[in-house]
Amino acid sequence: MTTYIKSVTFDCADALAVARFWAAALGGELDRDSTAEKAYVEAPGWGGPALWFRWVPEPRTAKLRMHFDLRAPDGIEAEVARLEGLGATVFARHEGLVVMQDPEGHEFCVED
Repeated sequence: MTTYIKSVTFDCADALAVARFWAAALGGELDRDSTAEKAYVEAPGWGGPALWFRWVPEPRTAKLRMHFDLRAPDGIEAEVARLEGLGATVFARHEGLVVMQDPEGHEFCVED
């Protein structure tokens, strides 16, 4: 799976839960020091932390759009189904592109 990600930070109510989703989605590893307050995931091929998640107290900050796409090596529908099985939901569909949301509502794209 090819990604365009470098480094993105997101505010999360439960950083560990969202980091677990992204570790599975990216085929990477959840850092062993991750907690519910602060966590990160390494994506294969980037040589360092790729996604940082941190807990912020109420009031919550606005959701941020993710700055990367996930390529679908086995076809877009198979990839969307795999991510839905991990807890993501479809937000919108466009030709050759599906906008999804992770379990906490952060948007990202899946494309052929």
